Amino acid sequence: QVSPVESGGGLVQAGDSMRLTCVASGHLFSTYAMAWFRQAPGKEREFVAAIGWLARNVDYDDSVKGRFIISRDNDKNTVYLQMNSLKPEDTAVYYCAARPREIGYRQWEYNYWGQGTEVTVSS
Repeated sequence: QVSPVESGGGLVQAGDSMRLTCVASGHLFSTYAMAWFRQAPGKEREFVAAIGWLARNVDYDDSVKGRFIISRDNDKNTVYLQMNSLKPEDTAVYYCAARPREIGYRQWEYNYWGQGTEVTVSS
């Protein structure tokens, strides 16, 4: 079992960069796939990016490909989301989630969730 806690959100301008951090306390972090989802006001929560337990499998939603980079440091029980060239449509609460081993793309596939960190991108 892991307990993710997100940090790093805030207010930025369009075109800026921001890095989100998720520290997952608990045992065997290295055996979990980690993902970032986001939920914009009035919208459903959506998949953003995920990284498998061995970090060999990484995937992104098309809306962030080429702009966002997900990475992990198993020694620190941490996963990162580097967000570049931010757009106003990236404004959302960003959630970190964990599931065993391989990545998934749907909320129900993830067992453990953080409380979220808010990102606001002004135009």
